[in-house]
Amino acid sequence: MKNKLKLNYKNTSFIGFGFLASSLVWAIYNSFVPILLEERFLLTTTSIGIIMTIDNFFGVIFQPLAGSASDKTITRRGRRMPWIMVGLPLSALVFLFIPRMNSLYSMMAVIVIFNLIMSLWRAPVIALMPDVTPKELRSKANGVINLMGGIGSIIAFFFGGMLAKNNPSLTLPFLMATIIMLASLVTLIKFVREPVGLILRKKDGEKLSKREEGLLQEALDFGLGQIDLEEDKKEKEGLLGPFKQLSGQEKRSLLFLLAAIFFWFSGYNAVETFFTLYATNNLGVSSGSASMILTSFSLAFLVFAMPSGILAGKIGRKKMIITGLIGIIIMFIPLLFLENLTLITILLVGGGLFWACININSLPMVVEMTTERNLGAFTGYYYFFSFSASIVSPILFGWIRDMTQDYSTLFLYSVLAFGLALLFMTFVKHGDNYQAHTKKD
Repeated sequence: MKNKLKLNYKNTSFIGFGFLASSLVWAIYNSFVPILLEERFLLTTTSIGIIMTIDNFFGVIFQPLAGSASDKTITRRGRRMPWIMVGLPLSALVFLFIPRMNSLYSMMAVIVIFNLIMSLWRAPVIALMPDVTPKELRSKANGVINLMGGIGSIIAFFFGGMLAKNNPSLTLPFLMATIIMLASLVTLIKFVREPVGLILRKKDGEKLSKREEGLLQEALDFGLGQIDLEEDKKEKEGLLGPFKQLSGQEKRSLLFLLAAIFFWFSGYNAVETFFTLYATNNLGVSSGSASMILTSFSLAFLVFAMPSGILAGKIGRKKMIITGLIGIIIMFIPLLFLENLTLITILLVGGGLFWACININSLPMVVEMTTERNLGAFTGYYYFFSFSASIVSPILFGWIRDMTQDYSTLFLYSVLAFGLALLFMTFVKHGDNYQAHTKKD
């Protein structure tokens, strides 16, 4: 039976619209909010770095809580969709006002509100994928999800960059993001059905559509949705309860994996946050052009997202991640010295390919260690460490840049962070995919 499992690409793509919306809005946010803060309010790099960690600070606090709470949210729409249906449209509307604020106080108020709302639906939207996908197929499914996220980033960097060139106030890129987020919400509501919601509706005697019956049967064939709804509602394990259920060796592997996740997101987040400032200051290009250069990284990630998941099913997730870490280090080292835009773009393409090897397989490794009941909690663990990196990294690099007065240190910082991630990854012994385990056995 396991050899005959096939991924439902169509349904997985519909789920990916949630990640598309999230990726697009963060790409716009990270590309243009630093520019607004520097040019409109004349803030220092350290100050900008601190402000850019607000989203990550809320993410560390609220995303694990929201993920764990969504595990226990049993409704006719499912576990995750109620959180998404409230959080996504509210954050989209608030996002529209960020570039329209002309005082630092009003700008900060809108940024805080936006990031608080975003932190309440991101873990649930990511937990949708493992909810409807068997363990054996999650790397492949995560490739599809990240392909959708890559499309969101491409739209943000390329079309957002084009809009920014002719719009000094930067209102148009934010308007574009709001419209696409709302369109993504409509797609999710229309097409996504969670197994728990379908089971509950059928239990209540509601007639399901032919498509819903098919999705429910597919979930049952995969062994998904086989949980006690009443017991789930009563479950009071707390945020660390699922972690405590692991064996000693599994806990050790999970902690090393989460440490690796912290460091590779430290390296990635610094580049994503400060590349526009690096390019405008060191390469002499406009903020719009800098955003479009960064498109090459996202485009390469987009192209290799699905192949990365497929390859992980053949050779294992850990090998793919280690390959990605070694590769991205090799790609970024020359960026310490280069100022040629063509060569920089080529190396960013290589970096994007290897980043796909890392990013596509990291969440599946984390949730591989738990059961269906606790997927939201483990997704929260993943985001706790990735967003902790996003808190520390912008502040730390902002301080380093202010001390050195040199943006070229950006890639030295990134290389060191990826190197530490590689070191921790060598100690991870659990969380690889099913196929790799059966080969070893």
